[in-house]
Amino acid sequence: MNWRSSWLSLTKVYKAAAADSKCGSSLRSGLALSRKFGDKAKADTGFDLNRDFLVQLWMADKEMEQFRRKSRRRAVEQDENSVVGKQPPVSQSISGYLKPESPEEVQVMPLLARSNMLVTRDIEWANLVLGFEQENRYAIVDVCYPQSPVGFIREESHVIMRQLLRQRRPFVARVTDGMGNELFRVRRPFWWINSSIYAEINGKEVGVVHRRWHLWRRIYDLYLGNKQFAVVENPGFWHWTFTLKDIDGGVLAEIDRDWRGFGFELFTDAGQYVIRFGSSDPSSKIGLASQIEELEVVRPLTLSERAVTLALAISLDNDYFSRHGGWGIPYFDVGE
Repeated sequence: MNWRSSWLSLTKVYKAAAADSKCGSSLRSGLALSRKFGDKAKADTGFDLNRDFLVQLWMADKEMEQFRRKSRRRAVEQDENSVVGKQPPVSQSISGYLKPESPEEVQVMPLLARSNMLVTRDIEWANLVLGFEQENRYAIVDVCYPQSPVGFIREESHVIMRQLLRQRRPFVARVTDGMGNELFRVRRPFWWINSSIYAEINGKEVGVVHRRWHLWRRIYDLYLGNKQFAVVENPGFWHWTFTLKDIDGGVLAEIDRDWRGFGFELFTDAGQYVIRFGSSDPSSKIGLASQIEELEVVRPLTLSERAVTLALAISLDNDYFSRHGGWGIPYFDVGE
C-alpha cells in the first residue's frame, strides 16, 4: 500500500467518524482512537486502522515535508543567484547617459558610465603583520547601488619584485565587472623618480598618467593618446582631494581619499577613494549616495578618459597611501 492510497483510506475513516460524532474530527482524534484500541481499531467502514498503516503514513508525511523543505531551499538559492549574477544598473548622470564613441568604450561602459564610484582596497594581513608585500585588490561600488560591487581590480605582479621594489614595482592590474569579466587593464612599469601608469583596452593603449616630480606638490598629467586632457595639482602632504582640471582650469572630475577611522588609517593601508565624475540624477540618490557631495563639471569625461582617471586612482594609492613594512608601524609616503 503506497502513501497516497493510505491517505485516501484514512480520509474515509475520518469522514465516517465525523458523521457519527457530528463534529469535525482532526488527525489527533484518529491517533487517539488508534491508541485506545491498541493494535487495531475498526471503523464502520470496515477499514483496519493499525500501527503499520500509521507508520507508513508517518513516513510518507516525513518524505513530503523533506521534499517541501528542499523545494523552498532551492527556490531561495535561485533567487540569490539571480541577484548576484546581475550587474547593478548604471547610475545616470544629470547630463544623461554617456554614448560610447568606439568599440573599446562599448566594452568599459557598464562600469565607467556612472556618476560616482567608490573604490575600496582590501586589507593585506601579511603586509600588516609581517611586512610581506601582497598583490593589491580593490572593490568598486556604485554609491547609488551599494548592495553589490560593480567591479573589481586585482594586481598581478612577481612576488620577488614586490618584496624588493615595493611601491616602485612593475605590475598589471585587471579591471573586471561585478561578474568577473575583464573590461580593461592598467599597466604600471618600474619607475625611479616619476611614475607612469597606462590604461589598455583589449591590448590597445588608450591613455596614460605621468607623475611630474615636485618637492612637496603632487602633480599628474593625464593624456588620451598623445593629447593631454587634464592635470592634477595637489598641494601635497595631508591634502587628500585630487581635482582634475582642463587647460582653462575647469573642473572635470575629482578623486577623494576618505578617512576610514583612526584604526584603519593607523594600522592598515585599506584606502577608500570616491571618484566623482559629475552630478548624478537626483532620483537615483538614495542611501549612501545622498551623502556624496555634488560636483559641477565643465563637461562630462568620455569613457576612455574615465578609464585613465581610474588608473590615476590606482597610481595615487600606490604612490602615497601604501604602507612600507609591518608590525603595526604605519608610514605614509607624503612626498619625494
